[in-house]
Amino acid sequence: MSFEPLGLSPDLMRAIKDQGYTEPTPVQEQAIPLILEGRDLMARAQTGTGKTAGFTLPLLQLLGKNARSSKRRGVRALILAPTRELANQVRESVRTYGRHLPLKSLAVFGGVGFGPQAQALRRGVDVLVATPGRLLDHLSQRTVDLSGVEILVLDEADRMLDMGFINDIRKIMATLPSKRQNLLFSATLSSEIQKLANNFLTNPMKIEIAPREKTADRVTQVVHPVDRSRKTALLTHRIVSESWKQVLVFTRTKRGADRLTKKLRENQIATVAIHSDKTQGARTRALADFKRGATRVLVATDIAARGLDIEQLPHVVNFDLPYVAEDYVHRIGRTGRAGMDGQAISLVCGEEHKLLQAIERLLEKPLPKEKVTGFEPSLREDVTRAPRGASSRPDAAQRRGRPGHPARPAFRGKRVKGSTAGSGTRRWSSSSADSSRARR
Repeated sequence: MSFEPLGLSPDLMRAIKDQGYTEPTPVQEQAIPLILEGRDLMARAQTGTGKTAGFTLPLLQLLGKNARSSKRRGVRALILAPTRELANQVRESVRTYGRHLPLKSLAVFGGVGFGPQAQALRRGVDVLVATPGRLLDHLSQRTVDLSGVEILVLDEADRMLDMGFINDIRKIMATLPSKRQNLLFSATLSSEIQKLANNFLTNPMKIEIAPREKTADRVTQVVHPVDRSRKTALLTHRIVSESWKQVLVFTRTKRGADRLTKKLRENQIATVAIHSDKTQGARTRALADFKRGATRVLVATDIAARGLDIEQLPHVVNFDLPYVAEDYVHRIGRTGRAGMDGQAISLVCGEEHKLLQAIERLLEKPLPKEKVTGFEPSLREDVTRAPRGASSRPDAAQRRGRPGHPARPAFRGKRVKGSTAGSGTRRWSSSSADSSRARR
């Protein structure tokens, strides 16, 4: 299918053509007509499959029909996102597809100056992309007026709930007009998401197209059993011996990310870390350097990597397995995108055996184990030798995390299986946290 039958305006079709796209993704094909009809929408949509354009394109068309010329234009569309990186990415999508329309957009989030954002808001904004914390700051300082919002989008709603933004979202919604169009996008449709949706969606259409596989077909996955003390040496060995040019490495904690970055640099490997303690400027520079090849390794925590869109990323490494099995899927989804092949490597020590089992249960298949010569694990650390009575659920110590590094709240709610739904209900999928609530 081409974009023509979706009913988009010539200006938007021109912007789509400028980007070289000719066919809509499944979520775009189903969401765009519904949004153009003015319907409320609840979509289970996975990151990396065109979700953002799926709501950005019709949103721009609806606003473009009645573009305002007044200098003091009010916010007409509000898009809430859980992290700075995702807010930036969404704003870029708005700018890219709205380049031929007389609409202004702005992203506001923490970690950067409040004053310039307030000035931009006073000059007038049609589309505002915001993280909940910083938006509440602007509301409290009366630097933003949301009384004219026509369209509300909650992007990655499940992640916002995981990060503890539910009360912030409720406070923001209380400032919005009751008559508006509402769009909710989430990686999961848990009971909490359903409850949230029931509070503000009106007769929503439902899109839930789950991928056939929980992980991308083009991602090769492997587990390297290794002693915890030798993980850095093994990672260094693979990077150097195989001449990896670009690799995204996940750690569970900010301290772990900084420690690994220091060790890799000591081994003469250009490495940079991004996490929520870094300033927004530092995070932006780190990502830019990584994308252009100036940095070989990007070490990230789950929340900092949320919304990262890196084309043709060949390698993802789980230096630490995540406490929440679903986060494994989101991590390795950073590679193998847009028809490219990718490789996902997990360095797993003995104490992570239960976490590995939980991931394999989620995937409904065992992951291949491959010992690397010279880095074979000790008997105590060998995850290929399952201890008797081993459970696939993290024990209490694992759930709490290491001292000083509490784990994320456990995922709750049912996972939705299946590919496409029938009988008028359309189905579709997106999601990952390391957060204390810094104003994102």
